[in-house]
Amino acid sequence: MIPDTMKAMLLTGHGGIDKLEYRDDVAVPRPGLGEVLVQVTATAKNNTDRKAREGLYPTRKGEVASFRMGGNPTLTFPRIQGADIVGRIVAVGEGVDERRIGERGLLDFNIYASARRDINLTPDYYGHGADGGFAEYVALPSDQFHHVDNSDLADAELAAMGMCSYQTALHMLTSACVTAGERVLVSGASGGVGTALIQLCRIMGAIPYALSKPEKADVLLDLGAEAVLDRSDMDSFVERIRAETGDRPIDAVMDLVGGDMTDIFIDSMIFDMNARETYPRLSIAGASGGNISEILWTRIYLYQVQIFGVSHGTREEAEQLIEWIREGQLRPVLHGAFRLSDLHRAEDYFVNRGSNYLGKIVIVPDSQWDEHGQPFALENV
Repeated sequence: MIPDTMKAMLLTGHGGIDKLEYRDDVAVPRPGLGEVLVQVTATAKNNTDRKAREGLYPTRKGEVASFRMGGNPTLTFPRIQGADIVGRIVAVGEGVDERRIGERGLLDFNIYASARRDINLTPDYYGHGADGGFAEYVALPSDQFHHVDNSDLADAELAAMGMCSYQTALHMLTSACVTAGERVLVSGASGGVGTALIQLCRIMGAIPYALSKPEKADVLLDLGAEAVLDRSDMDSFVERIRAETGDRPIDAVMDLVGGDMTDIFIDSMIFDMNARETYPRLSIAGASGGNISEILWTRIYLYQVQIFGVSHGTREEAEQLIEWIREGQLRPVLHGAFRLSDLHRAEDYFVNRGSNYLGKIVIVPDSQWDEHGQPFALENV
């Protein structure tokens, strides 16, 4: 029986973790036309949750806001965050086949502005423009809650393969028109988007070079990285790239760092233009190293560097990823799980994570913890 109220974590405004309030009296949503009601079993935590909470997605200098490319802000309060949702359908709305009840699925997290399958010009997502998965139940579009019944994937592992990271990664690659055989530099390689990029490069036949810490090298090499370059030594970065590639330039950079590093990443693509067969390409989907990069524009237009800003992706890309997940071509990189009631602690852990951190943190409702969270609980945290 579906209850009238549920436990959920409510974001009540921009600010610190004190703006996240755990409540036990939140109304359970009802599925509308074309929707399903999902009982949540696991939701991956993304850096975008923190950045949206802190108002770090400005579209103008100096503002504290979350992105609003469609004109009006869509993040209103209170809001239930959490984009990468896994769970089971417990009820359906009008127009949805009742035989779907009981299906386990993974959400395509986008709130699409139109029915177009090939473009997504004003990205928004569940957990931002509509309530997400940091709750016991959520109502979602039936056509975006994709059935994934792979018995070898636990719910927490499936959540770790959520669209927020994997679709962003795929859109970075497709925007830059990366093809088989090309050399691709992946910055921020140990995070969710970075580990997704490494795997997707291999599926597409490209050759990924990872930038990370040496202690994470073995795992990244096992995921498919051709080489792992130490990010603590950027002074000799281009020389090390040349040594790893046989003196060939990087074809495309997947930049999740920004700041001072972006200019160095460009160096890795342009040191020998005679050896290139395509234009240098820079896909940007993050700025963990700083939101401002100082670059000479002459370096961009004289070397014909193509720059792609990437946020989210398209329906076509989401469906391709679901197909690869069902086929077992993608591997989850799950760091560990926290109870929903411990989301404050999970946020602190994420911000202050040590050098052993790699992969995704997953949040599990307390009522689902024993089955879906405890096997992946982090010890001594």
